[in-house]
Amino acid sequence: MKKRYIVLSGLLAVTLVACAQEKPKNEENTQKTEQSSQPEGTVGSKSQASSQKKAEVVNKGDHYSIQGKYDEIVVANKHYPLSKDYNPGENPTAKAELVKLIAAMQAAGYPISDHYSGFRSYETQTKLYQDYVNQDGKEAADRYSARPGYSEHQTGLAFDLIGTNGELVTEEKAAQWLLDHAADYGFVVRYLKGKEKETGYMAEEWHLRYVGKEAKEIAASGLSLEEYYGFEGGDYVD
Repeated sequence: MKKRYIVLSGLLAVTLVACAQEKPKNEENTQKTEQSSQPEGTVGSKSQASSQKKAEVVNKGDHYSIQGKYDEIVVANKHYPLSKDYNPGENPTAKAELVKLIAAMQAAGYPISDHYSGFRSYETQTKLYQDYVNQDGKEAADRYSARPGYSEHQTGLAFDLIGTNGELVTEEKAAQWLLDHAADYGFVVRYLKGKEKETGYMAEEWHLRYVGKEAKEIAASGLSLEEYYGFEGGDYVD
């Protein structure tokens, strides 16, 4: 769940929207970031109040989840890790919706690549995280990169959008399009600006999390998943 311009050096599996996996070129930029009330405008102006609901987080053995309004929601943050053996691969429904979202952005004139960064195994995240620690130190890396077992990418439900220039999508208009339309495809922008305290990570305009039918309600609230469902977030306990 990290990255602001990733350094995956041959390790991040970036998937071609049609199928195959490759790595983005934007990984060497050092600026990084790797995530109900009524809406009042853009995310920055929406209510910051927490949701009234308090979801029960259930330990499923190899992962944690909560029951959403329509579906079970897998939880992965700095308080709820995934097992080393949790290896679901890329969720086919989420991928199908991502393909539609990318096509819509391209049709609207945004320079979005058919390549994206999707599922990451525990082993891949271990290597990636250590590379960032070696580069920036543990304290800095923890703000934009997940420790092994804590990455949303391991759920198979998280995707990072990449531009045709090979860099993660940060352009203001494209980022606003995602805030406005990602929910039409079942996604939310997981790491919103101003929500580092709640999510534990710096803002990532490009990082989408598939949640299904409830996405529109979550997006309209302007809340992080932690706030919307009422489960614990923020930094690691150690």
